[in-house]
Amino acid sequence: MAANILLIDDEENIRFTLNRFLQQEGYNVWCASDCDQALEIIDSIELDVIFADVILKGRTGIEILDEVKKRNMLCPVVIFTGAPNIETASDAVRLGAFDYLPKPIRQDTLLHVASKALRHKKLAEEKEKYRLNLEAIFRSVKDAIVTVDQKLLILQVNGRAGELCGITRESAVGNAFDSFSGECSMNCLESLKTTIREHRSLEVRFIECERKSRPQQTVNIRTYPLVGTRNKVQGAVLVIRDETRLVHLERELEGRSELHGIIGKSPQIQEIYDLMERLKDVRSTLLISGESGTGKGMVARTIHRMGTLRGRPFVSVNCSALPETLLESELFGHVSGAFTGATKNRMGRFQKAEGGTIFLDEIGETTPHMQLRLLHVLQDGEFERVGDSTPVKVNVRVIAATNKDLNTEIEGGRFREDLYYRLRVVEIELPPLRERKEDIPLLVDHFLEKLRIKLDKQIASVSEDVLETFIEYPWPGNVRELEHSLEHAFILCREEVIETRHLPAHLRKFGLTSKDREHYHDVVAALEKARWNKTKAAAVLGISRQELYRKLKRYKIV
Repeated sequence: MAANILLIDDEENIRFTLNRFLQQEGYNVWCASDCDQALEIIDSIELDVIFADVILKGRTGIEILDEVKKRNMLCPVVIFTGAPNIETASDAVRLGAFDYLPKPIRQDTLLHVASKALRHKKLAEEKEKYRLNLEAIFRSVKDAIVTVDQKLLILQVNGRAGELCGITRESAVGNAFDSFSGECSMNCLESLKTTIREHRSLEVRFIECERKSRPQQTVNIRTYPLVGTRNKVQGAVLVIRDETRLVHLERELEGRSELHGIIGKSPQIQEIYDLMERLKDVRSTLLISGESGTGKGMVARTIHRMGTLRGRPFVSVNCSALPETLLESELFGHVSGAFTGATKNRMGRFQKAEGGTIFLDEIGETTPHMQLRLLHVLQDGEFERVGDSTPVKVNVRVIAATNKDLNTEIEGGRFREDLYYRLRVVEIELPPLRERKEDIPLLVDHFLEKLRIKLDKQIASVSEDVLETFIEYPWPGNVRELEHSLEHAFILCREEVIETRHLPAHLRKFGLTSKDREHYHDVVAALEKARWNKTKAAAVLGISRQELYRKLKRYKIV
């Protein structure tokens, strides 16, 4: 289809000549001698290019350029004049002209510029089409979407972001993301920073925004790197999904299955969810106990993130990772000259946690001297830096964790009883995974989803044999061991379903052990007692029908 071109010039001979040049090239050409006539054509014809003289009977071609911009036309405007100079040329281009041509205009120059302008218009139309499609997608998506650059300046938001986050396009674009911190708790800010810094996607599930206008709003957030040319990360995309209704329904029906990445529907985990809700704003010292790998650190972080201290520091210290002298300096800081190598004053972790939470992991590994110092902090709210006798006041919430039985440690003289009672104002005991096996399928699904994002592989599920192995295995390493075992299998698997052969060697060898043979005999005995009624047999065994069917399949019982 031939392009439509408008020529505007008050000299008839120029209009005639340029018209002939363009028509010979196959273009449809309209001519106007002044602005009024040109505007009538502009309003009635879908134009592709406009050529306008800069002077038109007391008016200018720049006015035509202004009218085109007012009408939001994508049509390029080329300005030409018989009195060219650098000033008028730069002014025309600065005001939005596509190009500037001096008179007399040669045929080859005119046709070359017309061809360039048409290519430009085609690209502009494609860009506009892409923009409109993107805006339509933004408007239609039920999730809130916010894009930011590397400096966390907002590039784009959709309408849903206004509803969920109070961030509208008019107020947000060009402003810093954290300038909207008054709207909500800004739990998503750290995820955006991490995605930009580490160039990786992140997901945080079921977090409370605590917006004043939408109390108890609970969302899932995902962040993705915004990749530009040459695979360079230019910023990040934040996607926020409202899960408030789902969370309320789960609470009303059979309990939540997740809280800030802590997974489980077992009665033990439901009790822990309730405890965390009650403790999130309590400043008293808290002790979290449980075997290694049960998620003590995650529980501590979640309690901090859920409560009023979420905007304050969360500082974690692994007390078993450092010898006493280094741990003392790490916790309380030191002054210059306190010991060899102490060349300047250093702030300790307690001071860094001021106003927030300090998490003392593996507190059971500390020495008697360190226990005494910690007791002093908890009793008096102050400490002394290494090499200094001046007390430093501190206001922090202390959460401690241990995988040891501290009562046994007290009996053996390895842990101070007075410190234990100071720490154990409230205690959360995390159950080992082997005691909440009904949570294993949920954990498997959760970790598979995480791994799909982390490793960019579309693995759908695990086989029945793998799930049965997971349920029967005692998991001495608890949830952490389950996650690492799945990651091992995820890396090796090239199909859509993880099979037993993809598991780590110790799980593959677990197979049908003597315990399985014992279970086999138990299942057969229960079936015989129930006269092969599977529902009654499941009741005899104290398991669900689904679990019984898995055992029948695993043990090849007809």
